[in-house]
Amino acid sequence: MAKWTPFPYAGEYNYDASTVKDNWTRLHAGDLEALPHDPQLLEAWAHFHNGEFHKAALLGLSLGPAGLNVANKATCVYATYLEKHEDRRLALFLEVAARAEEQTLRDTLNINALYWRAYALGRYSQGISVAKALAQGLGNKVKTNLEHVIKHQPNHADAHVVLGNFHAEVIDKVGSLIGAMAYGASRDIGLKLFAKALQLNVDSAYCMVEYARAILMMDGEKMMEEATRLYQLAARAKPIDALERLEVEMARNQLDD
Repeated sequence: MAKWTPFPYAGEYNYDASTVKDNWTRLHAGDLEALPHDPQLLEAWAHFHNGEFHKAALLGLSLGPAGLNVANKATCVYATYLEKHEDRRLALFLEVAARAEEQTLRDTLNINALYWRAYALGRYSQGISVAKALAQGLGNKVKTNLEHVIKHQPNHADAHVVLGNFHAEVIDKVGSLIGAMAYGASRDIGLKLFAKALQLNVDSAYCMVEYARAILMMDGEKMMEEATRLYQLAARAKPIDALERLEVEMARNQLDD
């Protein structure tokens, strides 16, 4: 396995199993992951929230099925924000998608297993080009998985974001008419999904950044002012863990471009 790029703000977050447990609701407002009781699993989540993504993934995998969600989240976050080599990024997303698919077959009630499969396939699709991914049938898998997540966990803010991204990406790549007819994509549905995500997780820089990207994809330059406002809000957010810090920094980078 290739060496993972370190979290650039190492040492700024210092969670342990106890403080992760105490702050669980806030830390997992976006994905609604269930609070674990196994101390080792809490330790794996502490590694994740501190930005020690490789440690989190390895420890999660060593814990068997119970550790797969933290392993998959750590891998996806690392691949999204820190992996510099595109071939490695894509391989990591495929790894998560395959692992999560097996997980959903064994544990049909684990909603986040389905969510991380959809997230990984969505990011992989962006990497190989959305048009190519749609031709391979990946878009429908992402859409179906996320709709299932939201049906069974309607307050899952992050699933609303990723499904909103699906609608925006499809419309951007194939247009509103073909997008609607072939893939069930809709600008209005996409916007409603992002609005709901922000309602559910009002301080989420992730929601704001992805919302800004989506409205620029769907509506172009005429939405630049609103996108900038969202990036500014995200850039001012106060991150409480490594993931949120990466999201805030992404917003700041967008404003600097």
